Amino acid sequence: MLVSGGGAAMAKTKASTVDIRDISPNPVVVKGDGETEAFFKVDASSDVDNVKLSVTPLGVRTLRAQEAKQLESWRFSVPFNSDDAEGKWRATAQAFKNGQVVATDEAVFSVEIQDEKAETRIARFSADPYKVRKGKTVWVSGRLQVDDEGWEGVRGEKVNVYYRANGSSGWKWVSSATTKWGGKFTATTRAWRSGTYKAVYDGNDELQGTESRTDYVRVVSWGH
Repeated sequence: MLVSGGGAAMAKTKASTVDIRDISPNPVVVKGDGETEAFFKVDASSDVDNVKLSVTPLGVRTLRAQEAKQLESWRFSVPFNSDDAEGKWRATAQAFKNGQVVATDEAVFSVEIQDEKAETRIARFSADPYKVRKGKTVWVSGRLQVDDEGWEGVRGEKVNVYYRANGSSGWKWVSSATTKWGGKFTATTRAWRSGTYKAVYDGNDELQGTESRTDYVRVVSWGH
């Protein structure tokens, strides 16, 4: 890509210079289908009447032109999106005087493309019954959902169930389940001590991870 700027005032100097002083942000991070604008600050000696800036990916052949624009005082902006090459890029600044290149400077920067994952949630989470005899079964259930222009169930994903006993600061894995139609899942575990349960989904390449609310179960002995 190529961008040109207006002329600077003519002045007598020993040698014409051009310098890429700053690239921001670096790395340039593009998320999902969004666009990230990178800014390039270039300094040039006063005798230079024009500056051109080009940016190209290293080790990648590309014929696609990109939009670029020149801002004030030899400052340039370039937009990047997910169609651009990920990795190292080279910025090249050329200073012109009377139509001839009189100075050149280069700088390397990075472009990172990050896939945007869809938001998820665990809805209707419950651990039942609320009061259970020691050694009996606790049923844990809920629905894993994804935000796809509205909350929809996610099928075929693994959800883990964790338990924290009264007086304990740590969570312990106790069971897991695979989501069915509508994102519904059901898991079971044995009740030995009163405590709190939660469900955790770790996410995948397309979906964010999430945790459910917590639910408390009271365990009583057979004599009560």
